[in-house]
Amino acid sequence: MRIFLTGATGFIGSALVPELIGAGHEVIGMTRSEAGAQALAKAGAEVHHGTLEDPESLRSGAARADAVIHAAFDHDFSRFLENCEKDRRAIAALGAALAGSSRALIVTSGTGAGLGEHGEPASEDVFNPGHRNPRLASELAAQALLEQGLNVGVMRLPQVHNPFRQGLITPLVAIAREKGVCAYVGDGQNRWPAGHLSDVVRLYRLAVEKGAAGARYHAVGEEGVASRVIAEALGRGLNLPAVSIAPEETAAHFGWMGMFVGMDMPASSALTQARLGWRATGPTLIADLDQARFAQA
Repeated sequence: MRIFLTGATGFIGSALVPELIGAGHEVIGMTRSEAGAQALAKAGAEVHHGTLEDPESLRSGAARADAVIHAAFDHDFSRFLENCEKDRRAIAALGAALAGSSRALIVTSGTGAGLGEHGEPASEDVFNPGHRNPRLASELAAQALLEQGLNVGVMRLPQVHNPFRQGLITPLVAIAREKGVCAYVGDGQNRWPAGHLSDVVRLYRLAVEKGAAGARYHAVGEEGVASRVIAEALGRGLNLPAVSIAPEETAAHFGWMGMFVGMDMPASSALTQARLGWRATGPTLIADLDQARFAQA
């Protein structure tokens, strides 16, 4: 297949390009920069210049492809609400180029969108259009396209990691350096799901090759890693103490990250594994944090 990939030079996209090419697919990679274009060409992808803010660049890229993977997202979390709305508009633009066809579109969301009401792990089959998570805008956009007859699936991501980046955990490093401690909230038993980068990109490939319209997939290798365990791993790497802070101190200590750090967000991938035959085989989150050597960075 010829696959149009947004976010092709990002953390996930730059690993997804060789995964797709290695499986025999052609990749049309979107980038906004000349440096990104050079990296894509070197990796063997066709370069497509475009941005999330330019719907015509999204439509023209999708129109040339047999399938689309939308992995781009603006990760400026100080503007999270605005960026979720921008993603909704981008998904609508991609869908407009695929209307009237059976070509697959894989949209990216977060596992938090699958959380139930009673603390059970997020499930692929949970979709609550009234959920307060702003990232639900991406799934609502996908649902609208599905109702129009498009072949749309959703990839929900946990904290995606390797030894160099670890999702929302990466900005915690800067906060820990500034504050001199690696903090967690309360008893630190709230959990974050995790998935190794190599497992995540393999699941994207399986989803675009074998996925079903309307399906939601969880790229989860570990259902939930306790925040205290994460803070202790950061403490080992940074040579800083891991300490508990009271919930009322969260905003002052963590700034914009305060909206996330105390959340309990376990997630299951049982249905994903059963439906696509996928299994996580990469290193654990803590193994990658222990290899990160933050103190030497």
